Amino acid sequence: MKPGRSLMKHYLQFKDLRAEEYAYLFERARVIKQRFKNYEKYQPLSDRTLAMIFEKASTRTRVSFEAGMYQMGGSVVHLTTGDSQLGRSEPIEDSARVISRMVDLVMIRTYEQTKIERFAAHSRVPVINGLTNEFHPCQILADLFTYLEHRASLGAKGYDLASLKNRVVAWVGDGNNMANTWLQAAEILGFTVHVSTPSGYEVDPVVAGIRNKDCYRVFDDPMQACAGADLVTTDVWTSMGFEAENAARQDAFANWRVNAEMMAVAKPDALFMHCLPAHRGEEVSADVIDGPQSVVWDEAENRLHVQKALMEFLLVGRIG
Repeated sequence: MKPGRSLMKHYLQFKDLRAEEYAYLFERARVIKQRFKNYEKYQPLSDRTLAMIFEKASTRTRVSFEAGMYQMGGSVVHLTTGDSQLGRSEPIEDSARVISRMVDLVMIRTYEQTKIERFAAHSRVPVINGLTNEFHPCQILADLFTYLEHRASLGAKGYDLASLKNRVVAWVGDGNNMANTWLQAAEILGFTVHVSTPSGYEVDPVVAGIRNKDCYRVFDDPMQACAGADLVTTDVWTSMGFEAENAARQDAFANWRVNAEMMAVAKPDALFMHCLPAHRGEEVSADVIDGPQSVVWDEAENRLHVQKALMEFLLVGRIG
């Protein structure tokens, strides 16, 4: 075991890491991003291989993990259920046993969280959740890093995570994997999530996997949820896997479009985020996502940098 390397970790949901580990990851992401912007070669993952397994389609997840691994000196194997035994009759457990003997790290983007948990239980290498129906931890990792970049003070040890304390994140829309992961982040890092969803689309704290219900408040009116918020964020009304519900969701979510009026009741310096892809005129108005408070392009780019820090952490351990 190399110096600084702890026992093997998986990253299947946000609560798999502690607050101090997030502080470390955010600082590593900052350093790695700075090197990237300065065109400094940095390849700590030379001769390491990442297997990327996709059951759900992807743009940002594939590009950020694949580019990130190559930039860190490693290589990538790209698998889908259509071009591997994963889509046929081989049990997940057997696939995990085989694939993890041939690579150093696995990222999976799939449907049920139980699938990635079964894979991880039989893997000899770290497994990363690239998205499931229940959680999207890499996206929230990027979102929080983006917020710190824009709003936190930078000290000798990196961004001050105390700046997250008592902050308010307004979640407007579906009680989905993003909402669940925001709640986990709030519980670990000490901020509050104001959740507003249409009836029938609420967040389930049991599914979200949180114990402290004080980390969030529920609002029937999205305007009230946004009042005084430091960050307003949303997602598409119909996520992958729920396309059959699209017509019903269009009706149910009509009053949950993030617009200029909602941003106006948030704090004057509130940021707007969206994990993308976005449907302008549905879950967010064009003047918000393309407006001065939107940081969605920084947010998207930061998937690259935080995931490079995460892969480094899981494979190499702490640096310095």
